[in-house]
Amino acid sequence: MTLLGLCWLRRKKWTGVSDQMLIGVLCSRMRVEEKLLRDALVQRGIDVEIVDDREVTFTLAHPTRRWDAVLERSISQTRGLAITRVLESWGVPTVNRHAVAATCASKLDTSAALEAAGIPTPETAVAFTPDAALRAAEDLGYPVVLKPLTGSWGRLLAKINDRDAAEALFEHKAVLGGPDHSVFYLQRHVEKPGRDIRAFVVGDEVICAIYRDSEHWVTNTARGATTHNCPIDGTLRQLSLHAAAAVGGGVLAVDLLEDRDRLLVSEVNATMEFKNSIDVTGVDIPGRVADHVREVARGAPIAVGG
Repeated sequence: MTLLGLCWLRRKKWTGVSDQMLIGVLCSRMRVEEKLLRDALVQRGIDVEIVDDREVTFTLAHPTRRWDAVLERSISQTRGLAITRVLESWGVPTVNRHAVAATCASKLDTSAALEAAGIPTPETAVAFTPDAALRAAEDLGYPVVLKPLTGSWGRLLAKINDRDAAEALFEHKAVLGGPDHSVFYLQRHVEKPGRDIRAFVVGDEVICAIYRDSEHWVTNTARGATTHNCPIDGTLRQLSLHAAAAVGGGVLAVDLLEDRDRLLVSEVNATMEFKNSIDVTGVDIPGRVADHVREVARGAPIAVGG
């Protein structure tokens, strides 16, 4: 994988009719998920070009339209958003679309989109000074969860149990300064039953779902949570599809919390990880994503559920 990180994987061992298309896979490095997605595309007779976001350069006045579509898998949220913005300005379809990825990249934008669509979510408040944040926390009622506006893998989350802890954390954010610390994003803490749910939405279908179990209140697999299959009933299906539609649809992971007798949507992720979910669900997740990308490249109208 040389020459600006671009590698064109030619079909050599696969038979059948070619789709006559080239799909770019935009990534920061080839993790398990990217290898599985690449292989799934190649198995469908599609040429794949790996586009390394650390190496590639674009000149805006000279559009590059070599790809029928680009699947965005960047670890760097900033690079992924910038590159999809450029590609879409040149008429290159991206999965996910820039607007969808931008909405999911910001927890505030996601919450606003979900609330506007009437999707049940944890009660959320936003403040802009430590004193205002303290009032917002007390209005929500302790415990509350303080989250960064951007971030993944359960990092920089804080469960605040009382006023003393709130005052200390809010002062820390104010002293640290910077754009990421200038907005206080708070949610009412939901007493989960030792797990949460991640539903995988591809186009207009919930293809599978998992429980993420943990003794810790943060149930990300990156923090040690274990997974097992979650049956998809009508409520989970409809809520997940509505949440996906609220942010613009595509290939999405919808995170849900069990709050007594109802489900709440906590987040929607636009660059989902899935390697730990294939075996437990029995679903060919990379294959389903590859099928969706192929339909986008063909120019077919893509439903977003709801």
